[in-house]
Amino acid sequence: MRVTGGKARGARLRTLPRRSLRPTTSVAKRAIFSLLENSAAGWSRVLDLYAGSGALGIEALSRGAEWVDFVDQRKSCCDIIRANLRNTGEFQRAHVYCCSVTKALSFLDSSYDIIFVDPPYSDLSLDDLLSNIAKSGLPGANSAVVVCHAHRTTLKPVYDGLHLVKERRYGDTCISIYHKEV
Repeated sequence: MRVTGGKARGARLRTLPRRSLRPTTSVAKRAIFSLLENSAAGWSRVLDLYAGSGALGIEALSRGAEWVDFVDQRKSCCDIIRANLRNTGEFQRAHVYCCSVTKALSFLDSSYDIIFVDPPYSDLSLDDLLSNIAKSGLPGANSAVVVCHAHRTTLKPVYDGLHLVKERRYGDTCISIYHKEV
């Protein structure tokens, strides 16, 4: 897996073996950032939930984000994210929280311009998670929440102020982009 754009374009990213992680494909990653470039108001602060290898957050840093917080509960993923940040020279502009997303939502108190949500496809609590994110202070005014999910998972068009603005399908992956409107 490689960074697809920005100043770290082409840099290799380490991942866990495929059996234990479903990395976002390069096609889906390019699509996500193309959609964001046309719709996201700012890129200053980014939150990458269920970060895995950190590919989405590192891509955001490569494309101009100022800061990214990564959250993943697996120590092996946190170690890989740190290694990938060092490899791309972005370690000083990020923090890795090695805890569950639920726990992170209880203590993170900054607002973010972009929030990536890429849970395992088998996770059935995506509706609850999006409701909790919408009710939290994490999405700021005009924030984008990017959700990667299985195409067979149906999401609501609105979650407490988060409104679905775009949805695209790439194979088994569906990308839904919500905006926080004030």
